[in-house]
Amino acid sequence: MKRFLVFAAALLLVGGVSAQTFPTRPVRIVVPFPPAGAVDILGRVVGQKLNEKWKQSVVIENRPGGGTVLGTDIVAKSAPDGTTLLLAVTSHTINATLVDKLPFDPIKDFAPISLAATGLTILVVHPSVPANSVAELIAYAKANPGKLNYGSPGNGSAMHLTGEMFKAAGGINVIHIPYKGTQPVLNALLAGEVSYTFDAGVSMQQVKAGRLKAFAVSSPKRAAIAPELPTMAEAGLPGFEAQSWYGFLAPAGTPAAVVELISRDINEALRDPEVRERVNRIALEPVGTSPAEFEQYLKADIVKWGRVVKASGAKAD
Repeated sequence: MKRFLVFAAALLLVGGVSAQTFPTRPVRIVVPFPPAGAVDILGRVVGQKLNEKWKQSVVIENRPGGGTVLGTDIVAKSAPDGTTLLLAVTSHTINATLVDKLPFDPIKDFAPISLAATGLTILVVHPSVPANSVAELIAYAKANPGKLNYGSPGNGSAMHLTGEMFKAAGGINVIHIPYKGTQPVLNALLAGEVSYTFDAGVSMQQVKAGRLKAFAVSSPKRAAIAPELPTMAEAGLPGFEAQSWYGFLAPAGTPAAVVELISRDINEALRDPEVRERVNRIALEPVGTSPAEFEQYLKADIVKWGRVVKASGAKAD
């Protein structure tokens, strides 16, 4: 028993020292998207603050491909020492059901660090659609089955599945048209090629200019950047909630003390007024959670999106 206590004390000491001295070399944040998008910007904003805090280089590594699977797999197979982190998004939990034979387990192969931010999702409609509210859009779709369509950034994307949730909740028959990315969807909507889409906030400038109509947000509460828009629940679909998220993960096996330290420093960065302003500018809301809270969030999100994937029959591109 005495030997066990000595051994346990030694482990605690080692863990404390590793956390106190972390990081001793550069840290990379793998972003499974191309540069310049919201995920990339969030990573760079937070990474800059970590750089200042740690006095070590924090490098953003863009590794797009496979619907985030490529970059995510790189992190899953990296050394669990805290020097390789993943900035994951909603597709991380969607892929758990959507993608057959993932090369990693979305939960078991990662150590959650912090839910960094949540995203705005808006129901945006082309002006030619004779409706000015969620209720009117549903009524028109029901009266004209198959006439309306909606666009998404691709099969299995969060926006596609949110559209499928809307179809089911409203009991409507509309056609899904997948595009290759967010900007092509917005271009199609502006051109009137699609009737509506669920947008991550990039369309707000077009809405303010009167080129598009915004009906509601799918988040559980009204958005700070568009407080005039009701939630989908307030607009007549109680229980409707579809929110994009952005969070940091490390490879499974990363020492708990190191995970806690990274989580603390990320959350501190997210409380910085300058960081919050820059994150709000890309239509995201800073959050910041404990590793345990983020783990529970991930598990619940897998269940939620799993139901939608199965009900819709969605398949990855």
